[in-house]
Amino acid sequence: MRTSPHIVVMGAGSIGCFIGGAWLAAGAKLSFLGRQRMGDEIAANGMALSDHDGWRIHLAHDLVDFHTKPATLGKADVIALCVKSHGTEAAAREIGRHARKGATVISFQNGVSNIDRLKPMLPRFEVVQGMVPFNVAALGQGRWHKGTSGDLVAGESDATRTLAARLAKGPARLTLAGDMKGLAWGKLLINLNNAVNALSRRTLLEQLRERDYRRVVAASMVEALDLLTAAGIQPAQVGPIPPKLLPHAIAAPNFIFRNLLLRVQKIDATARSSMADDLAAGRETEIDFLNGEVCRLARSLGREAPVNAAIVDLVKQAEAGVEHAWSPEELRRYVLQGHRGVAPFGY
Repeated sequence: MRTSPHIVVMGAGSIGCFIGGAWLAAGAKLSFLGRQRMGDEIAANGMALSDHDGWRIHLAHDLVDFHTKPATLGKADVIALCVKSHGTEAAAREIGRHARKGATVISFQNGVSNIDRLKPMLPRFEVVQGMVPFNVAALGQGRWHKGTSGDLVAGESDATRTLAARLAKGPARLTLAGDMKGLAWGKLLINLNNAVNALSRRTLLEQLRERDYRRVVAASMVEALDLLTAAGIQPAQVGPIPPKLLPHAIAAPNFIFRNLLLRVQKIDATARSSMADDLAAGRETEIDFLNGEVCRLARSLGREAPVNAAIVDLVKQAEAGVEHAWSPEELRRYVLQGHRGVAPFGY
């Protein structure tokens, strides 16, 4: 791996634009591959990036190497894959056709299964799992804002060690880890909040301040943790709370949650989940790769995951055009009680 590898960010959405822009600002040699709409927005405005700690930077449009044709993958030493999970197979086909064999592909995608889908399709590439622990909001007119705390993580390889050394500072700094499978499941547990946030139609802070929303999230986490134990999978800690304590912290009374967890985990007033952004824009969500992963794990064990299945159903309805902002009490009654009789797990 050369000391100054050329990076192509494939999938220039909110996450891809923030990561790529922050890496570009840190001196990386980098190109973007995305849709014409995003290229036009950057051409008109440049890239304005910010985070919850007050970091701000503006990159003029002529500093941003943006492409819409996959042929640009041919110059990549490293491909930062930031497409949505339902676009994984299509992205892998483009990489296989256009990228240099032996290039490193880092999957900065949600869920736990993308790495297993990529490796068989890209046998002549180095495929590395990554993780994005923070939310990014697209504010329009070339502006992207990192609204929650956390550092990018990737598995160890020659390429990621080089990148981590070069990108050791800034809001998109890269850290390395060995147990990426455990980290992916640990992140998925946290991402189970995405669907509840999307169904609430509120910001993350507004949603998390309501205990009934959090009780739904906590029940989905308990259900997932029970299945992970049965499958012999140990989720790693992502953030300040260990996985086994996470549901109890999430479902804690408001005065405890607001005065402890919200003070430790920085979330600003503009932050929303990526799933909320997708629903608002009429796009397909990643529900099948978040709560849907829990349902698949349950089926593989000959079991059911009724809480997560109910949440998947509601998001699918919203994708189909059912406009409904679920109140905290309404969502809790439907998911945890509803036709199931009593609330499971004590929540």
